[in-house]
Parts: sequence; structure tokens; C-alpha cells
Amino acid sequence: MPARSDSDAATVVALNAQRKALMAAITALGDLRQGSLVERYKRCGKPTCHCAAEGAQGHGPSWSLTRAVAGKTITTVIPPTAVEETRLQIAEYQRLKELVAELLEVSGRLCDARRGRVGPTKTEPPHAARAGTSKRAAQPKSSRPPTSSSRKPKRG
Repeated sequence: MPARSDSDAATVVALNAQRKALMAAITALGDLRQGSLVERYKRCGKPTCHCAAEGAQGHGPSWSLTRAVAGKTITTVIPPTAVEETRLQIAEYQRLKELVAELLEVSGRLCDARRGRVGPTKTEPPHAARAGTSKRAAQPKSSRPPTSSSRKPKRG
């Protein structure tokens, strides 16, 4: 392995500092909440209520936090007094996702720099140096083998 140049060492030091700064930013995040905050207006169903009039907004707003858990949508009612706090928690979660994406990019560049390779080669896109490829994803759909149905035939 060739000796590392001063510029390679400087790159490693700079990327290490960037990685530490990103990790510090992640640990400084506040409370996190995943999901979407939804404002809802409902109709009560009473024909004489103001909400029954055509074009009426309905009763509300009521606030819900919706999120996916194991393929199912989970809804949590958020009291009006907690709406602003929930918005901040959702924003912190979005910030976490951004920081993690940045951390992964810097970490990959740091790994490459430690190997003495500062950037992607001319023939590969920036993400190809670290990303694995799936054999299935690489096959066009028409050449994929057909899958058999797991259904049992009906008995008559």
C-alpha cells in the first residue's frame, strides 16, 4: 500500500471532524416523533346542528398524529394544547433523518479516504463505491422467473 500523502491525512482529519460534528448534532436533538399531524373537522350527524349545513366546516379542529407501524397506520389523538409541541417533535425527526443521511455520506467518504481513495472512480456513480446491488433488482422484469401462486385450488 502506498504511503499516505499529507492531503490524504488532511482529508481524513477534516472528515473525522465533520463526522464528530454530525454525531454531536444528533445527540443534541430534542424529542422526536415520526408521522404526520392531521387537522380534522367532523360532522356530528344531527340534522339541526350547524355542521349539517351545506358547505359548513364541521366541528373541530381535532388533531391526529398518523404513522405507519409494521405496515399498519396508527392514529393517535393529539390534544390542542400539544399541537405545537408535536410539530416541533416531527421537525426534530425530519432533522434526524437529514443528519443520518449526511453522517452516512461522510462516513463512507471517510472509509474511502482511509483506504487512500478520496472519491468515486470515473466509471462509478458516487454511491456505487459503498452500495451493494441486488441481483433481483438488476434483472429486467421480463427476465424474472414467474412466481407460483401460494393459493390452493378450491374444492367443489
